[in-house]
Amino acid sequence: MRVYWGGVLAVLLVLGGGLGTGLDAQAQMARWKIDNDAAARGEKDFVGNCAFCHGSDARGSQRAPDLIQSPLINQDEKGELIQELLAKGRTDKGMPAFPQLTDHATDIAAFLHSRISNAANRFTYKIQPGSTGDAKAGERYFNGAGGCGACHSPTGDLAHVAAKYKPDELEGAIAFPGPTVLYYVGVKMRPISKPDVTVTVTPKDGKAVSGPLIYATEYDLALRDAEGNFHSFARTPDVKVEIHDPLDGHRKALLKLTDADLHNLLAYLLELK
Repeated sequence: MRVYWGGVLAVLLVLGGGLGTGLDAQAQMARWKIDNDAAARGEKDFVGNCAFCHGSDARGSQRAPDLIQSPLINQDEKGELIQELLAKGRTDKGMPAFPQLTDHATDIAAFLHSRISNAANRFTYKIQPGSTGDAKAGERYFNGAGGCGACHSPTGDLAHVAAKYKPDELEGAIAFPGPTVLYYVGVKMRPISKPDVTVTVTPKDGKAVSGPLIYATEYDLALRDAEGNFHSFARTPDVKVEIHDPLDGHRKALLKLTDADLHNLLAYLLELK
């Protein structure tokens, strides 16, 4: 397999930056000591007066910059810098003064600091167990419209599945079956790996050969049999090829899977303990 180091480096930088940011977020939260009630009040003030330009999530727009990355907001402790900004504005950059909000600066600061912490803390966010779905509806989907029961069994391969995997791992396996792009650069973030794609080839002489597929193109394919022997075949009209990909059913199901189906199915799987 070819490895493109530029892409690998980009992935590592993203991971490294994300992890570092998560640690920074914890330090920021400790420094700011965010008051959730104050943040809720500040959000109302912000949305009512600032969201038109800076966006309701403070991520910015074409009219005004992203405040999550603002040095001033990050350096502010308890609203002192924000209060001064509200009092004076930045007329050279098109921002008017908001003197009526100066008494609310502490609350607005709490809101903006909470937004920064939440954005930076994404790698340490704890996913809570449980599901908002309907387990009974999920069971009906599993055995009916979803077609899951054709390949899986709650008493077979999925027996006690809720005890083996975390809720987010199960949900990820449903929505994104198989490995992610990180899997191919050695970062195995999910314990559920890609099952083998197998193939059976029946050439003109009628002697079928089966095994894990190595590659398949429009013109030829290759496999390795049970004894480990390599076989390659030209894909001609007199050669019968049957490829079985265990994830093919998942891909087809995703075309019709709704959010409600996903939540219901997860709720059902979480009962298989």
